[in-house]
Amino acid sequence: MTGTAQQPATETAKRPPLGPDFGRLWTAAAFSNLADGIGRTAVPLIAATLTRDPLAIAAIGALAFLPWLVFGLPAGMLVDRFDRRLLMAIANTLRAGVALLLAALTVLDALTIWWLFAAVVVFGIGETLFDNATNAIVPALVERRSLDRANGRLQAAQVTVDNFIATPIGGVLFAVSLALPLWVGAAGYLIPIGLAVLLPLAAARPLRDRTMDAASAPTAAGAVTEPAGNIDEPAPAAPARASAREAAAYLWRHRFLRSMVVFTVVVGSAFAFAQAPTILYFLDELEVVPAAIGVVTAGIGLGALVGSIIASKLVERFGRGAVMLGANIVAAAGLVGVWAAPGIVTGIVAYAVLAAAVSCWNVPWGALRQAIVPNELFGRVLGIMRTVTWGLFPFATMIGGLVARIDLRLPFVIAGGITLAAALVAAPLLLEASRHTEQGDVD
Repeated sequence: MTGTAQQPATETAKRPPLGPDFGRLWTAAAFSNLADGIGRTAVPLIAATLTRDPLAIAAIGALAFLPWLVFGLPAGMLVDRFDRRLLMAIANTLRAGVALLLAALTVLDALTIWWLFAAVVVFGIGETLFDNATNAIVPALVERRSLDRANGRLQAAQVTVDNFIATPIGGVLFAVSLALPLWVGAAGYLIPIGLAVLLPLAAARPLRDRTMDAASAPTAAGAVTEPAGNIDEPAPAAPARASAREAAAYLWRHRFLRSMVVFTVVVGSAFAFAQAPTILYFLDELEVVPAAIGVVTAGIGLGALVGSIIASKLVERFGRGAVMLGANIVAAAGLVGVWAAPGIVTGIVAYAVLAAAVSCWNVPWGALRQAIVPNELFGRVLGIMRTVTWGLFPFATMIGGLVARIDLRLPFVIAGGITLAAALVAAPLLLEASRHTEQGDVD
């Protein structure tokens, strides 16, 4: 999408519906986000009852990203080799079991910080598998021109559920009982299990005969029809193996994607570095009571929701490249604003600006990957990209925790400077994103 003029109303009105199959995927992701959001609120608050050490609290966030370093590529290989619907169900079964275990340990007064560390790692493994499969399924359910809109819907659901539903619920449940948010979170993982297995066979296995046309033809109703049959017929048998070498070679030969990985490593690590002291920043620096954390994050979530809603419209108006560049510049301003915030209101507003910018980045960047990478390689390529990028986040988060021992605000201003510098240096690369829209486009 390279034009800068707004699309005519008649073209916008002809947008195809995303379809009921995407609706099932969206609902499964929403319920998983509900459980994740409750856990993301409860676990750091529970950890804060066990220790007030910024480094230990930062370790919670670091360990959440650790599975992307050690399991990101294997998860991608599994997603490209096995039934993606089944993998989503297995991932949520694993996370539900861990939540139940933590709840039981809390009730028995046997919970320690080390149990929380271990549980966060397992939660992360489940998230790695579920998130990779969800992203890989989207191109099988919607047509190419709808990818930004579909990703915007998923992003909006995540933001809305996490910040306006799950986080306030998690804060209230935590105030009632330490174990209660864990019980509720475990229950939240169950519904997506059933929804995942109800997705069509088109979403099951991506590895198909290479001679088949990779692009699916959408019907008027928005459903996707496979070139060699339809979604009601058995999926073609998968090849004998899914090689990581093939995906790594593809990514290495694709100059644009390779360069984007380097950029996301720098900026993503800066964000992880800044977010290390977030919970203590609000609790200790801005003096927010634990039960009100949900209200604070709801304000931040409003910014993220606005960003996810307007992202696809901004892409239509200005192109992906301009939106991706602008999002990083605004994110840098938001980070500096958090550092300089004199009180709760200004801190929330600055953080909301940051969250909006991140959403405006996530939507076109997610759609761009789905548009460029062939679907039969998508799980492995995404696994490699997130292993390289998200795999470094634990180290950045721990460094942020160490810096936060000096000053809880300091990581935000450092990250803001790094983000702004990286965006300015990479501006030509980001603006180039508008012309990269075809699968297999290797340069």
